[in-house]
Amino acid sequence: MGSPGSGNRNNGQQQQQRLGITEPISLGGPTEYDVVKTHELEKCLREVGLYESQEEAVSREEVLGRLDQIVKNWVKVISRSKGLNEQLVQEANAKIFTFGSYRLGVHGPGADIDTLCVGPRHASREEDFFGELHRMLSEMPEVTELHPVPDAHVPIMKFKFKGVSIDLLYAKLSLWVIPEDLDVSQDSILQNTDEQTVRSLNGCRVTDQILRLVPNIQNFRTTLICMRFWAKRRGVYSNVSGFLGGINWALLVARICQLYPNALPNMLVSRFFRVYTQWRWPNPVMLCTIEEGSLGLQVWDPRRYPKDRFHLMPIITPAYPSMNSSYNVSSSTLRIMLEEFQRGNEICERLQAMEANKADWNTLFEPFSFFEAYKNYLRIDISAENEDDLRQWKGWVESRLRTLTLKIERHTYNMLQCHPHPGEFNDKSNPLHCSYFMGLQRKQGVPVNEGEQFDIRLTVEEFKHTVNMYTFWKPGMFINVTHVKRRNIPSFVFPGGARPSRPSKTTWDIKRSLEAKLSTNYVADKSLEGKEVSDGSDEGRMKRRRIDGNVDVALRNKCFEAILALSGDQGSPSVGNGGSSIGSDHESAIALSELSGAKAENIVVEDFNNPKSLVSIPSENVESNGSPSKVSFSNNDISTSKEAEKLAFEKIVSGPYVSHQATPQELDELEYDFDYQTQVQPSDETAKGSPMESLAASKVVTSLIDSSVAAQSTSIDVANTSILIDASRGLEELEAAELAAPVISSVAPVTQRKPLIRLSFTSLGKGNGKST
Repeated sequence: MGSPGSGNRNNGQQQQQRLGITEPISLGGPTEYDVVKTHELEKCLREVGLYESQEEAVSREEVLGRLDQIVKNWVKVISRSKGLNEQLVQEANAKIFTFGSYRLGVHGPGADIDTLCVGPRHASREEDFFGELHRMLSEMPEVTELHPVPDAHVPIMKFKFKGVSIDLLYAKLSLWVIPEDLDVSQDSILQNTDEQTVRSLNGCRVTDQILRLVPNIQNFRTTLICMRFWAKRRGVYSNVSGFLGGINWALLVARICQLYPNALPNMLVSRFFRVYTQWRWPNPVMLCTIEEGSLGLQVWDPRRYPKDRFHLMPIITPAYPSMNSSYNVSSSTLRIMLEEFQRGNEICERLQAMEANKADWNTLFEPFSFFEAYKNYLRIDISAENEDDLRQWKGWVESRLRTLTLKIERHTYNMLQCHPHPGEFNDKSNPLHCSYFMGLQRKQGVPVNEGEQFDIRLTVEEFKHTVNMYTFWKPGMFINVTHVKRRNIPSFVFPGGARPSRPSKTTWDIKRSLEAKLSTNYVADKSLEGKEVSDGSDEGRMKRRRIDGNVDVALRNKCFEAILALSGDQGSPSVGNGGSSIGSDHESAIALSELSGAKAENIVVEDFNNPKSLVSIPSENVESNGSPSKVSFSNNDISTSKEAEKLAFEKIVSGPYVSHQATPQELDELEYDFDYQTQVQPSDETAKGSPMESLAASKVVTSLIDSSVAAQSTSIDVANTSILIDASRGLEELEAAELAAPVISSVAPVTQRKPLIRLSFTSLGKGNGKST
């Protein structure tokens, strides 16, 4: 039975052994500063409750031991029922392995345990695992919420055992007897197995390989716990939504550990953001070379397989058969994650550059204000007649939401960008109903034609038709898609069910927006000194200019210092002698710039809300400790020069992989084929920890029309919705659609008209963090 491994490798062996497909970027070890900051990080992670108690750890071990006994008894019952002699019955065996977060040792309190049952060749999946074992579990009083999903891409049985959530997979090997010392990492174990077994074994094999390929397991764990928490707080932790899931984050962190084998988590977190901010996607992230193997199984290879060329953010699993674990990533979700990497990189660099000892890790973990970030949202409402139907319906809809993002991107030629919120929202006053939201904005930097609109009627209709083709559709399973403005977001999505009036504190996102304005205004003032500027108009007003200024690192630090002062953050000491005033002691800032050796950067003063317009410290001008040259607390990589590190990084991120730009027709064909192979059947995997609500389908209209929507003089048809956003007026209207109710049948309802959803170029855009 697999359980979280422990122990670290000898430091001398670490430095001699190269892990990964390239040489490390740095072999520098930690300083006292890194030790202190790592202790602070671990303390922060414990304070937010990311480590389970000793009692819970013991309880999990007991549950796994009991489950192992159950499957051993089960396989003997199966062997006897199939007529095997008594000797074979006594020798019959099955074994439980763990994988995922529990096996890696990064699980938190209440987390599911991913488990794999390995059985002999005569124990079938359909009749024995989902039949006899399911029956045995259902008769045990300690087993609750038993939910088998035999038709999923990876067949799974979900249940709770003494309150501990278990996800149980099954792998049928070609062996008559399963030995107790079975090693699932050997490629020979895959011989004569079906595709479902290969996929089920993949989780264990990948997890074990990760633990073998990282130089220091404890440092890897702490860093991964940090990055998982960060990803969840920033809303980019969800494989089903098109972001990254647990295995993806583990592979990304493991690669950073290979590149900085002697670094502590403090430095590894900083390097994580620096490396992946500059990573040249779609070059793949790999922990080891891709092995062809001797079994003829297909591995990820864009040179041979056209489908692999469409992957935007390949993160390749290290176990044979190697595959891309992040195929769900779309252009919109990739853009969002890159913006978050950039934000994390700025925080790590600036806090070290400003020697802000009092600025703690909480700045990095500030939650993303999803409902303040956009002006327009799509709201997807679903409901069912009972709890079981809702759980199945929700699992299916969640697995299809990613296709809505892909369809919108494709049909608008990536001009309309989507930001899906991972997870659903439940309104306690409307049981058996939940809502999903997707932020919408026009692509930044593209000229807007007045009155031009996004017409996604066919897109929404196509999505709803796909969802309603659910094999196990039942009467009462309902889905509706509407457009809502930020000001009309329902209150139940906010913590405590109350809409916040104003942000309670100055967050980093607000600070960086203020910094952009301060820095660009300062550059504009300096560029206009001694010049008389006029556009020739009678009023004498100046036109908006594009200013190409040379802004050094000191200016950026000066602005950041001012922001900290304005927001009441005293965690950063002043730079030079000027305190925290913007205009004071500019000479000290110039001197600091000369010391740091920073090169000039050009910025465009045009869009304060565009992260790309922010001034950042270039990687080539930063020491390997994450701080500007000569202004640092840490000398982690003192043995590696800036140029050497830059060259090493360039070699790592450069690769021969060339992406293929797909045509809409190719994407249609690819998606159809892919959906056919990976169709997900009813599952409540993505609804972990969510309270179940209850509501009759006849109350759906009432649940959708709340006071904020009614104030818009809108009308919603229960069968479908028609939405128009007028570009010239900037207001939204819902036109009553003459639609027939869906046909209730044993297959699925069929809509007869297409919903009208038009989104204007002028009405969409990313918000400034203020309510409208």
